[in-house]
Amino acid sequence: MTRIVAAELEDALGQNVVVVNQEGASGSIGSKAAWDAPHDGYTWTAGAAKDLGTYAVTGKMDTSIKDWDLYLNSALASVISVPANSEINDLAGFLAALKAGGLKVGTSGVNSAGHSSIEALSNAVDGSYIHAIYDGGATAVQSTVAGETDVTTQLISEQIDMLRAGVLKPIAIISDSDVEVAGAGVIPSVLSELPDLAVAPIYFGIFIPGDVPDEVTAKMEAAWSDVMANSTALAEYTDGRGSIMTVFSGDEAQAKVWPSIQSNAWLLHDGGQSTISPDELDIPRP
Repeated sequence: MTRIVAAELEDALGQNVVVVNQEGASGSIGSKAAWDAPHDGYTWTAGAAKDLGTYAVTGKMDTSIKDWDLYLNSALASVISVPANSEINDLAGFLAALKAGGLKVGTSGVNSAGHSSIEALSNAVDGSYIHAIYDGGATAVQSTVAGETDVTTQLISEQIDMLRAGVLKPIAIISDSDVEVAGAGVIPSVLSELPDLAVAPIYFGIFIPGDVPDEVTAKMEAAWSDVMANSTALAEYTDGRGSIMTVFSGDEAQAKVWPSIQSNAWLLHDGGQSTISPDELDIPRP
């Protein structure tokens, strides 16, 4: 997604935009590199806003979401998937196995979308699981395809090729409604069995330190509203990856991401994975 956005922005900004992968620690290594660079507007980070907004909760970074300017491009949901030959065939069966304990769940690490999802599910049924952490969502998904893990709860964009190939079996999507995915059929909403589960879309985008020069902010705002909002390439890519095109910036973007940040922060805290209470970071319990 970031590479699509980068290509779209180059003409508008009159600059080459170079994307550098810095995996690890649920994206905090790359985000810290951007924060530690000069705040001149030439170094950005990209990923999930809910992660950026909760790195302080787990001690990975000492910033809040309000320290950043957000340029959102898409929203995604996590999918509960199992190997194609798994004996788990539906959400009721998965929840029963989760409650019994012992499932090996592959995610890209603490604070990742996959981890937040399995934590919420486990808490909802008073279950337990074995957390298998991989370097990146794609690797976590492959672990389930290969049978190293029993389940993955990573984002649909990271699973979609495997779902379409039939090597992963979708059980449910962490969304408030069923989702029809081209080539993979209809994935039922998790609310069919857990109607009280809090679900919030996970927003993705480009993030820039909020104290960059005003002219940088003005130029990015203009590019976002004029170019990205009308990008055919972004629309086609999001549709093909099972996500939703959501072009927001400024205060509107901050408001969009806040529910997922609140939810994630308290999941981490209640799961014993925080180094500081979200309350102390002005993140009230939702």
